[in-house]
Amino acid sequence: MTRMRIYLPVTLAALSARLPSLTVAGRTLDPRTIVTDAGLVAYAVTPALREWYREGDTEELEYVALTRAARASLQLLAAELATPQGAVAEGRIRRAVLAADVPDSDARPASGADVAEVRLLAPLPFSALAALHVDELAVEGEVMAAATVARAALDGDADARFVVDSLDDHELLWYAVQEIGFLLS
Repeated sequence: MTRMRIYLPVTLAALSARLPSLTVAGRTLDPRTIVTDAGLVAYAVTPALREWYREGDTEELEYVALTRAARASLQLLAAELATPQGAVAEGRIRRAVLAADVPDSDARPASGADVAEVRLLAPLPFSALAALHVDELAVEGEVMAAATVARAALDGDADARFVVDSLDDHELLWYAVQEIGFLLS
């Protein structure tokens, strides 16, 4: 069975709510725990992405998929901030992307506008996770500024787009699966 690496946009707050047992020191999470349900959009090296970026090798294509997922994470964060609760704890205003390896049959190219979009066809178990990518804490202010104008950027506001695009200058840090609990606590 062949597997594909997917990049699932998340927020630290949503991930913490979904995996609360990770925040308890010394507690082992059941590898069958469902991180997310089927139906969500993730990003991966799709045939359309390969066609769009013909000169790229696998590593470059995976970086493009990760970057697309980071942008989607910003939109999720903007949505969290726009809710009536609206407060996101300090230290959690950062883009976050889960990397996971899933069977090819568990994800299909989505019909969305993005060439790297895939739709998850099955729930994602904790055992499929490979890593978590997160902004460093030092850029939290820039992420907050971008999240507050993210909707305007999508609507074509050039100044807002500049703020959002500036986040591309910051690469996400890589964390092992064993470190996710540390990040969520």
